[in-house]
Amino acid sequence: MQERDDEPTVSRAEQIEAAEREAARQRLLAQAEADRIPVEETTRAVPDRRWRRGQR
Repeated sequence: MQERDDEPTVSRAEQIEAAEREAARQRLLAQAEADRIPVEETTRAVPDRRWRRGQR
């Protein structure tokens, strides 16, 4: 049998490393989602119109 040179060979160590990287990526994404503050819960600066018209 002849070995095919056009298919890349991936070592077991490279497979494990790729799996660890993906697991770390998923943990980071999960942590970022947990820390995210929904836009509905943030406050927005709204100008007080009374100051522009000389206080009522």
